Amino acid sequence: MKPNKPYLIDAIVGNGKMLAAFGRTGTLYRLWWPHIDFPQHADAVRSGIRFHGQTEWLDNASSWTHTAEYVEKTNIFNVQSASSSHPVAIQSRYFAVPERDLLVMEHTFTNTGDQSIDFEWLIHSSFHVCESELYNTTMFEPSHDALVHYRSNHFFAVSSANVCTKFQAGHAWHGAQHGELHGSLIDMQPDGALAWSIQALAPGESTSLPVYIAAGHDRSSAYGALTEAKSKPSSEWVQLTVDYWHRYLEAAAPCPTDRADVKRLYERSQLMFKLMSDEQTGSIVAAPEFDETFSRCGGYAYCWGRDAAFITTAIDKAGLHSLSDSFYEWALTAQDEDGSWQQRHYHDGSLAPQWGLQIDEGASIIWGMWQHYTTNNNQAFADRVWPAVQKGADFLLQFIDPETNLPLPSNDLWEERHAEHTYSAAAVFGALRAAASFGRLQGDQARAQQWDEAADRMAAAISTDCWNENKGSFYRGRKLTVPAPRYAEEIAKGAAGTIEPGLKNYSRHVLEFDPIVDISLLGLSIPFAAVSADDPRMAQTANTIEQLLTVPGVGGIKRYEDDNYIGGNPWILTTLWLAHYRIETGEYEAAHKLLQWAIDHQTETGLLPEQIDKTTGATAWVVPLTWSHAMFILAVTMLAERGQL
Repeated sequence: MKPNKPYLIDAIVGNGKMLAAFGRTGTLYRLWWPHIDFPQHADAVRSGIRFHGQTEWLDNASSWTHTAEYVEKTNIFNVQSASSSHPVAIQSRYFAVPERDLLVMEHTFTNTGDQSIDFEWLIHSSFHVCESELYNTTMFEPSHDALVHYRSNHFFAVSSANVCTKFQAGHAWHGAQHGELHGSLIDMQPDGALAWSIQALAPGESTSLPVYIAAGHDRSSAYGALTEAKSKPSSEWVQLTVDYWHRYLEAAAPCPTDRADVKRLYERSQLMFKLMSDEQTGSIVAAPEFDETFSRCGGYAYCWGRDAAFITTAIDKAGLHSLSDSFYEWALTAQDEDGSWQQRHYHDGSLAPQWGLQIDEGASIIWGMWQHYTTNNNQAFADRVWPAVQKGADFLLQFIDPETNLPLPSNDLWEERHAEHTYSAAAVFGALRAAASFGRLQGDQARAQQWDEAADRMAAAISTDCWNENKGSFYRGRKLTVPAPRYAEEIAKGAAGTIEPGLKNYSRHVLEFDPIVDISLLGLSIPFAAVSADDPRMAQTANTIEQLLTVPGVGGIKRYEDDNYIGGNPWILTTLWLAHYRIETGEYEAAHKLLQWAIDHQTETGLLPEQIDKTTGATAWVVPLTWSHAMFILAVTMLAERGQL
C-alpha cells in the first residue's frame, strides 16, 4: 500500500516557473508548472531499490537512513541515503534547471561492500495533472525511452540518460512492488513505472543515474526539453544550476554579519524569496500548497497583499529589488476597479478562494509601495503606481466609519473574525501616510493633505478609544461580530454590545470591544507607526503580549490568547515581530533571545516554518512560510543598522 502524502514539506526547488516539493527521503510530492501556485500536477514520484527480489521504497523502508540538506548557497536539495541491509550508499541531488522546463533527480550509487553487487532502481510516478485524478493518460514513448503523463495541454516526460530495462504505463504500483513491470504502452491511468538494472558494480565504485522530468504544453515541447536534458551529462546541469544560484547571491546584499548560523539562514532566506516569486507575473506566494482539499486550513499557495508587503520590504533589505519591482507590477493587475484589493489572488491577479474583504491587505500594498520607493527613489516607479495609489487611498477614505474614525468592519489579518480591528486601522494609517507621501511627490498637495488628515484622525482614534486599561494593552478591535450565544454570555458578564439589523431579516450580534491580546497589536508601532514605539502604552502592550503569549516550556510567541488553530502553537513570525519591537526600543538582549529562538527552530534543511509544536518543539505546520523568512531578514537588518548584530 502506498504511503499517504504528508502535510509537511522538507525541501523545495524551483526556477520561478517550476516549483517542486520533496520529502526528506527524496520523494516528490508536488510539482507546479508553469506557475508556482497553480496548477499542481504530482501525486507522488517515489524511488525504490530492488535487491534479491525485494523492492524497498526509500520513503517507507526501515532499513534506510537519510540525511537531507541543501547544497550550500544553492537551491539544490541533497539527500544521502544509507542502508543497514545492503552495501550501497546513495547520493541524490534534486533541482530545477534555471530557465528550463526541467526537473532533475540525479542518483549516484556507491558500492560500500567488498563484493560486486547487482540491483534494480525503480521510479513509480503518479501524476494528477492539473490538480485532477480524472482524465489522465500515461504512455511509454519508445523513441524517447520515456514515460509520459498528460492531460489536456500539460505533458510531463519522465526518462533518464540511462536506457531503462523495464516499464509499465498504468496500474504500475503492484508491478513495481514485485518487480514485474509488464511493458504496457498506454493506459488512461495516472501512474506508471520505470526500472533500470545496475550490474556488477565493483567495490568502492560509483555510478550515476539521472532522472529527468521535462514539461511542455504539447508532446513535442516536452520531448524537446527531454532531448536537451539528455544532450549533456547531468554534472553539467548541476554546475549550470550552482553557477546560477551563486550569481544570484553575489548580486544580492551580503549578510551583514559573518556569524555562521545567521549568515546561513540569511542566504537561505534570499534563495527562498526567488522560489516563492513567480517568474512570469511577479506574484509572491505565502507558501507552497500542502492542503489542497482545505482539510485543516484554507490553503497557502496564494498571494496575500499583507504578507507580500512585509516580504518585499525584506526583499529590498536583502538587495533583491527586481523581485519587488515585479511584485508591484503584478499588484496593479490585482486591484479592483473601486480601488480595493481583495484578500488573496492567483498568479494572474484573478481572485482566489477567500473569506471576504480584509482591509489591511490593500492598505499593506500601498504602504509597501512607498517602502519600495524609498529604497532607490525611482521616479518611474512612483509614476507607474500613482494611479493605483490614488484609487486605493480614495477607497480607504470611503471605508472609514464616521462614528469611530476606524476602518469599517472587515476580516482581521488572521481571517477569523469580523470587526473594526486595531491592527487594520494601523495598516490603513500607514497606507494613507504612504499615499500622502506619493501625493506630495507627484505635486498633488490637496490629496496629500486629505489623506494625511484622515490618517491623523485614525491615529487619534486608536490612541483615544482603543486603549484597554484593564488588560494593559490596546484593544484588538471594536464592533466585533460574534455568534448569538457568545453575545449573550459576554453581555451577562457586563460587556457592552448591540444587536444590529443585517441583510434580509438577519441580525448581527456586536460587542463594543474585543479585549483579546494579540501579537498584531505590535503593528500599531512596527511597522506602521500609528503609535510611537516609545509610547508608554505601546511598551505596556508589548510587555503584556510577552507575558500572556509566551508558550511555556517550548518558548516562542503564539498569535493571541485563545488561539486554537493547529493547537495554538508559537509561530516564527510572531516571535520575530516581538523581536522587531524590542530592537526598535533598544532592548537588544531581549531581541537577540527571540531571534535565536527562531534560528533554533528552523527545519533540518534550514527552512523557517509557520509554527512550532507547543509540546515537542518540532516543526508543526507550513514549510516554508515566506513571511517567516521575511521577518527573519528584517530582524537581522534592523539589528545591523543599529550596530547590534
